[in-house]
Amino acid sequence: MAAARNQYEELARQLSAIGAVKRGLGRMLPHECPAGAAAVLTLLERHGEMRMSRLAELLAIDMSVTSRHVAHVAERGWIVRSPDPGDKRSRILRLTPAGRDMLTEIAERYTRALAHYLGDWSDGEVEQLNSLLGRLRTSFDECRPAASTPAPDVT
Repeated sequence: MAAARNQYEELARQLSAIGAVKRGLGRMLPHECPAGAAAVLTLLERHGEMRMSRLAELLAIDMSVTSRHVAHVAERGWIVRSPDPGDKRSRILRLTPAGRDMLTEIAERYTRALAHYLGDWSDGEVEQLNSLLGRLRTSFDECRPAASTPAPDVT
């Protein structure tokens, strides 16, 4: 049975407020690694080497913005840009050991922050939140190709 409309409205409000949580976690990032750079590193770790066009697609941002993020992480030695053997005009982005080290630092900072802010939550509550957020993300991933179509009516 689908949730009632007022439940979806409340969920929309709660998800909008998640921005404050993301900003709080963003303040935990090392000064030299802003959120865009952290996203680049995270996606390269999760998906492996890729072209910048694929990275822009995964980030869901414009190629020029992606290019700035990539330049930032490359200048710090966190990634390398190598010629694509299949298309010499393109570059393949790869995470470096220094990039993996930065991801380890980010993970440690995030873990400490979450442990602090959720310290009064039970293990079961944290597990339930993880499960539900994973399911929400999966639901949105499943409908990603249809993102250009209007949202269905929930009345």
